[in-house]
Amino acid sequence: MVGTLRSDWITTGPKVKRFEQEFAAMLGAPAALALTSCTAALHVSLIVLGIGPGDMVLTTPMTFCSGVNVIEHVGARPILVDVEPDTLNIDPAQLRKTLEELKRKGDGSRIKAIIPVHLYGHPCEMDTILEIAREYGLAVIEDAAHALPARYKGRLIGSPLGSAGVPILTCYSFYATKNMTTGEGGMLVARPELVDEARIWSLHGMSRDAWKRYGADGSWDYEVTRPGFKYNMMDIQAAMGLYQLRKLPSFHARRLAIIKRYNAAFSGMEEFQTPAHRPEVEHAWHLYVLRLNSELLGLSREQFIEKLRASNIATSVHFIPVHIHPYYRDKYGYSPDDFPVAYREYQRMVSLPLSPKMQDRDVEDVIEAVLDIANVREHRKALTSKL
Repeated sequence: MVGTLRSDWITTGPKVKRFEQEFAAMLGAPAALALTSCTAALHVSLIVLGIGPGDMVLTTPMTFCSGVNVIEHVGARPILVDVEPDTLNIDPAQLRKTLEELKRKGDGSRIKAIIPVHLYGHPCEMDTILEIAREYGLAVIEDAAHALPARYKGRLIGSPLGSAGVPILTCYSFYATKNMTTGEGGMLVARPELVDEARIWSLHGMSRDAWKRYGADGSWDYEVTRPGFKYNMMDIQAAMGLYQLRKLPSFHARRLAIIKRYNAAFSGMEEFQTPAHRPEVEHAWHLYVLRLNSELLGLSREQFIEKLRASNIATSVHFIPVHIHPYYRDKYGYSPDDFPVAYREYQRMVSLPLSPKMQDRDVEDVIEAVLDIANVREHRKALTSKL
């Protein structure tokens, strides 16, 4: 990082190029493009696939809003599909059902892509999703914002599939809270020709970036060939990314150690549902989302969060389903129960603290606070029953 600040390049330059190469090499992928965010990666993915007004893209309501906003940005219509009750990932059975309904309505030719979200770091059921994509001739844009270094059936998310039969683009986030970070930032991994096209779109549609214009062998001349965006990553960010990439295995190992403690503490309790983890995947554990059985706990989700706050334990909720946000609710006339699984599970979820920086004492503080809330309620119920 210091070397970059002292160098002649702080914006897009040699460190970005190296970061792209090392990231692609980690995945065994042919090409990667470093960008300002995962949102940018999702946006340019839609653009390079030619998706625009009148088109439809299927995705999940259980995601951060940006993954649906980008569909709106290109003028397409997001088609939401409910989630699996255990993983909360997009449900392949519901995906197929939705596609069949759209086809019956005559909208089959308008459907262009699926955006599965590897929620919390648990990979989606990709074999079935790809089978559906091939059947309907759809591109797949993986939202892998949470999915480093997750694996599906032994394969790192983003590793190439030689026989996929459809375009696959994978988008990552390096936001400050992610499993590795560049402060802000993202990466797009795809076939070289798609990455080359995305690279042009990512920097104003210019035929030459600054590195090609002002490097030792560069030329000042360029042409604007697309109405592009300002999505290029800086060398300052890439320098951080290169360091974080080397630390990713140790970060992940620490996350696993914390998860092991959380699961040991909460798995046997009827008051809580611990996160799903199917045997064919390796979870990235970006988030640890505990689901509350409020009727047994004797507390609402909001009361539970407030009690943790009183113990100096910060929590959040991931995510508020897209279809209940005012923009999407009002534009498309959604009601909460249009996607019943997503809405029901949203009302039960709390994300507990999870970071490699947490010390063992921090982890124990979280566990003790959660157990204290549950035990206090059980104790009070027991007392009440005796009165």
